[in-house]
Amino acid sequence: MTFKNLRTCHYVYFVTAGVLSFFTLMNYPGQGFIYIVYTILLNALFVLGFTRDRIFFDLFIGLFLWLGFWLKLSVRVAFFGAAFQEPVGLFNGTGVAYDHVLLATSCGVAALLCARMIRSKFLFTSLSSKKAMPHEATFRFYHRYRNMILMCFFAFFAAVGVTNLVLGVYQRGSVPRTLLPFGLGGLYSWLLLFGMTTISAVILDCEMRLRKNPVFVSVIGLLECFFSNISMLSRGMILNAGALLMGMHSTDRGRPAHMNRKSKVLIVVIFGLLFIVSVFVVNHVRRLVFPASQPVSVLSIAAQSSSWKPAVQVPFSTGMALPKAVADAITDVRVLVIDRWVGIEGVMAVSSYSGLGWDLWKRAWQEKYSHSGTSLFDELILEQEWKGIPMHSHHFINLPGALAFFYYPGSYPFLFACMVVLGLVGAGIEFFVYKFSGANIILCSLLAQVVAYRYTHFGYVPGRSYLLFGSLLLNVLMIYFLEKLLRKLTNTRQRDDKLPAVVGRGQ
Repeated sequence: MTFKNLRTCHYVYFVTAGVLSFFTLMNYPGQGFIYIVYTILLNALFVLGFTRDRIFFDLFIGLFLWLGFWLKLSVRVAFFGAAFQEPVGLFNGTGVAYDHVLLATSCGVAALLCARMIRSKFLFTSLSSKKAMPHEATFRFYHRYRNMILMCFFAFFAAVGVTNLVLGVYQRGSVPRTLLPFGLGGLYSWLLLFGMTTISAVILDCEMRLRKNPVFVSVIGLLECFFSNISMLSRGMILNAGALLMGMHSTDRGRPAHMNRKSKVLIVVIFGLLFIVSVFVVNHVRRLVFPASQPVSVLSIAAQSSSWKPAVQVPFSTGMALPKAVADAITDVRVLVIDRWVGIEGVMAVSSYSGLGWDLWKRAWQEKYSHSGTSLFDELILEQEWKGIPMHSHHFINLPGALAFFYYPGSYPFLFACMVVLGLVGAGIEFFVYKFSGANIILCSLLAQVVAYRYTHFGYVPGRSYLLFGSLLLNVLMIYFLEKLLRKLTNTRQRDDKLPAVVGRGQ
């Protein structure tokens, strides 16, 4: 992207954000100054994720929080009369309640900015500032057996996706229909969530080093995300696939032979088409599998029963009757773009809960995992029921997110300290991935997205977080030891080739 185009993008972004902030400020029921501070902090976190000294964790955590907090709140307050799609517990919609939510959110975001400053000042400015040896043995092995590896990988992820779709080993919102022995169910979950995408990241890294045009292999990586997400009945293909493309873009900037613009546009178009198809397919399957019921309390109990009403209601309707398929598609897009990101509703519910304190904090850490039912957050804080849904066979939960979860004790200093630690841990994990994966930028992007996504979806059975972070680190160590093994085999083969022929006995 040229400097002129980049400057145009900056101009469009700031003008759009400014206009949206103006309309939100006009309808915001609390103190405008608090909303302005909230806007500055979240947009600063978002913009700093695209600077030269950023790491991928900065980019993804800023993006997820910007979508789930600033964009959602601003759009909902400015144009939807402050009506939220997701449940907000006992939040009563008063100006004081809104100010409380924005102050808690600003505290957490300021902590992440502080963690970023500590990382850049005292630890490392960017991944490129640290040296890491590329995995040459893995690259040579891939170069030698490229076609066979690609065919085997395609067959492998297709087989895993199809068998999971048929058996129902791991699908979002459902109790497993098939319980596999010897921990194979956990293996399926790991492979579908990010295990097979990790293999894609390693293959793409090797492909980029071949100095070829990796369109074909990029499509294979996108197909893996496509198959896996349909198999899980998930509409989140954009997450892993987007992380792969972001990593490829960053890797390509450091290559002597860059990808041409046509190839990049082609990859993005294929990605967009696959994502749209995956959303429609998953939506259709989920409507057949899951009941069409919604959780109680779409806005809040207070908004339905008290005298409080939204300041301005702007209905988005043209007065024309649209075909049902088109109307459903528009609703799906709006929900995916604005409402499906975990964020502001969690802080609304937690800040309005009267039982905040250390007892709630301890109880949350004692929550036990279950394949069915709902969560402590749903039952205790949201006081929500899933009417019409057989919870013995479904697993529907709402998530508070890390920022809301670490406000359970009701302490701003504690929230700030915890978010600083989370920011430093996220940066530390990405540095670990970079060093032990042979400077695989694509894998850094993927796993940084996994960590940031986990932070924003934190809160259900927090004590089991070690499983995800443990499997993430195991991913990297497997790649590291694979390189060691291939290097050892290569050295052994080269040494054996130099030995004289063995003379038989009696000669």
